[in-house]
Amino acid sequence: MITILLVALTLCVDSFTVSAAASFSNTMPLRRGMLMAGIFAVCQGVTPLLGALLGVGFQSVMAAVDHWVAFGLLLLVGSKMILDAWRDNDNEKIMDTSKIGVMVMLGIATSIDAFVVGIGLGLEHSWRYMLLFVGAVAATTFLLSLLGYAFGHRRVLIPEKPAGIIAGLVLIGLGVYTLFEHLTGGM
Repeated sequence: MITILLVALTLCVDSFTVSAAASFSNTMPLRRGMLMAGIFAVCQGVTPLLGALLGVGFQSVMAAVDHWVAFGLLLLVGSKMILDAWRDNDNEKIMDTSKIGVMVMLGIATSIDAFVVGIGLGLEHSWRYMLLFVGAVAATTFLLSLLGYAFGHRRVLIPEKPAGIIAGLVLIGLGVYTLFEHLTGGM
């Protein structure tokens, strides 16, 4: 359960910071903040489920190397999060988050990493575990997106670089743990 919570927290860092930035940059009412949080939660919940379906489809083919695939995917996503945190995001265009289409696009964009993690999930875990994971990710995303909205609404600056780096390191650490557990037989 701790692993699920750690992964859920790392996957919703993007949703948290986008919610904070959106409410910081314009006067977004609470209803809009809740709508954005809901859209982000649905996207973050559906994408790992879709990834898991893909992973389950390839499970029999990949059974001998599934731990390496899970490790590689978590390493890839974690590394990307760290690189994204180091990039200069000051020149990014502020999007009009008053439009639902923009919110959906942002929801999809912030949940691509969850899709990739879902593939590894489908290779390694049972359906019960996957559904618990999806629920935890969706609930965590909703709550942290609302928290991001509240921070932005109150003009609290979010330290994006450290948050992205920590999230990336946690995913890499979970990938190493998954590989180590498989190679050592769960010592």
